[in-house]
Amino acid sequence: MEVKKFPIAGLIEFVPRVFADDRGVFFETFSARLMAQAGAEIEWVQDNQSNSKKGVLRGLHFQCPPHAQAKLVRVGQGRALDVAVDLRPASPTYGQHQLVELTAASANMLYIPAGFAHGFMALEDNTVFLYKCSDYYAPATEGGLRWDDADLNINWGTEVQPLVSGKDNELPNFRGFVSPF
Repeated sequence: MEVKKFPIAGLIEFVPRVFADDRGVFFETFSARLMAQAGAEIEWVQDNQSNSKKGVLRGLHFQCPPHAQAKLVRVGQGRALDVAVDLRPASPTYGQHQLVELTAASANMLYIPAGFAHGFMALEDNTVFLYKCSDYYAPATEGGLRWDDADLNINWGTEVQPLVSGKDNELPNFRGFVSPF
């Protein structure tokens, strides 16, 4: 498995070796040993899955301490543009974001530590998005930021208006945000 790190510390992309033949494909979707070796030793407690049509944008979400979540995200079918925004005030990359295209074909995964806002946009119909979480969903600690915030300046790579939930369209902007991390 190939391990890629980014300028924003803590984000790690894992690209597994995919074994394919006329019967289909096989690859590892998770290895605690490899993750620990890469600096992401996490105990996972919850798996989530969504299915989205092309243009659906979900995010930018996070959970505050004491229920902050690390995530390991991947696409089981289709393609998605994944975004992680650094919300750690002591980080030199605070407020910066990383874009990673996740595809079922490449089977790549992105590890996002606690202290990040996360979102994604489906790039194909029937995109199945899978993610492991290090803490359970806790509605009282959920937070988020606007996906189209001018200060974050995220290029979602689309000329058409994404399909966003009413709840996500009501999230606050980054300006004035006080990080709980």
